[in-house]
Amino acid sequence: MATRKLRAFKNWMKSQHVECSDALDVVVTTNSSAVSVRALCDLNVGDLVATIPKESCLTVKTSGARQMIEESDLEGILALAVVIMYERSLGPLSPWFGYLQLLPYSEPIPLLWSLSQIDSLLTGTELHKIVKDDKALIYEDWKECIEPLLTSVSLQLKAERFGVTEYLAAKSLIASRSFEIDDYHGCGMVPLADLFNHKTGAEDVHFTSSCAELNNDADNENYGNDKTHSGGECLQRSDLESSHSELDDDAHSDKHGNDDNEPTKVNSRDESISGSYSEFSSVSEDDLTVLEMIMVKKVEAGAEVFNMYGSLGNTALLHRYGFAEPDNQYDIVNLDLVLVLQWSSSRFSHHYSRRRVSLWRKLDYSGCPQVELLILLYIILLPEEVFAELDLAVSITSGFEKSKGFNLSKKDIVLFREGFESNNNMLLTDGVCVALSGLADIRESLYGSNHLEDDIKTLNCCCLVKEPKIYYSLVLCISERRILERLRCYASAGAIMQTKGGKTRKRAKFE
Repeated sequence: MATRKLRAFKNWMKSQHVECSDALDVVVTTNSSAVSVRALCDLNVGDLVATIPKESCLTVKTSGARQMIEESDLEGILALAVVIMYERSLGPLSPWFGYLQLLPYSEPIPLLWSLSQIDSLLTGTELHKIVKDDKALIYEDWKECIEPLLTSVSLQLKAERFGVTEYLAAKSLIASRSFEIDDYHGCGMVPLADLFNHKTGAEDVHFTSSCAELNNDADNENYGNDKTHSGGECLQRSDLESSHSELDDDAHSDKHGNDDNEPTKVNSRDESISGSYSEFSSVSEDDLTVLEMIMVKKVEAGAEVFNMYGSLGNTALLHRYGFAEPDNQYDIVNLDLVLVLQWSSSRFSHHYSRRRVSLWRKLDYSGCPQVELLILLYIILLPEEVFAELDLAVSITSGFEKSKGFNLSKKDIVLFREGFESNNNMLLTDGVCVALSGLADIRESLYGSNHLEDDIKTLNCCCLVKEPKIYYSLVLCISERRILERLRCYASAGAIMQTKGGKTRKRAKFE
């Protein structure tokens, strides 16, 4: 089955003028149907390994559902999701059938997990609330924007092809496989390019937009500044749209370790297809460009060729792509304002905490998030007399001076100035160090009664092939808890250095 699907996809690529170098081998694993791309011979920097016409990409502009989508005022990821459902509903009659039949029905991202799985596997992690909110919002999107299409007599859509389940499946493909193509096409599915797997810090191939057929200055102005040696624009995997902000309200600390479909006339399925797809040749000049994949690193024969989806931590990787990587250097844990207020309220009155937070807001510091947290904790712990003086100084300082910060004479008030990050050890008082440890403990408690060592043992006994959800959720959880462990070490080291009282002490790190 896998071999037959791959053969059909290669034949489809030829028919669409998608050119894949003979030096690349697209491989489908028989048991899991996982797809990867490997080098058949040594590949060198600058080698052009694929060209993909934009007309072969599945977008709102190229789909037969374009008219219906535009008349319904659907846009963005939601519109692309309906495009995928529509083309899938056509089966072999879709011009993209050879491509779509190679893709899985859906990707195993947490968005498609059951609520019980989300609660049991993601509790305490950065993803838990994000995914639960996303599921609710996506159902609202379907109810408000897609269900009305099913009641239209003129469209004659098959309800079973446009249900909530099908919508979630389409969204999962978009989250894990779509790219931002250009201003005209927007976000779309790019055949062949979406088969390259991700590996953090290991980009082998670069995906660019090349103006091969349009060598004029006017068109070049339409592209960004991130040019490659091919004269093209770097293209990134697109982000899954979500109303959830990755950074919560105001105070946070990033502790480091990615939304139709059918023509109006559907009396005859064959006629509607030929009529709606004939508009391909009358698009903007931007559509005449082709997409290219160029090697940016030497890859030896037999090795897998990776594309990097971005500098993403495990929260983003699992959320968008359904996997996580051990020892991911881009992992973060957010310590948001709610958490800080929870800690502060356990020591001080609600009024006290709010006054201190209000002053912190007035400072309007916009530098490193870690320093932002340290400043907040420092202000919360200031003696009342010193706090009152600082509060008065902030109130009477002009906007210009406020942007530059403060340099007050009292020894208890440190410099809040541009470039302050390099001197953040001045903020590491004994009280701030204790506060950091307390915040780490509160954040750690969200994971439940299991200890970090228990999670590590469970992961070592877990089979990735049989239990991918458990495996990847444990990788995420362990990576976050190790960051909290390093935060405690950072606070402890800071407290020790404060005890020694040396102004020349080395700067502790928790990255």
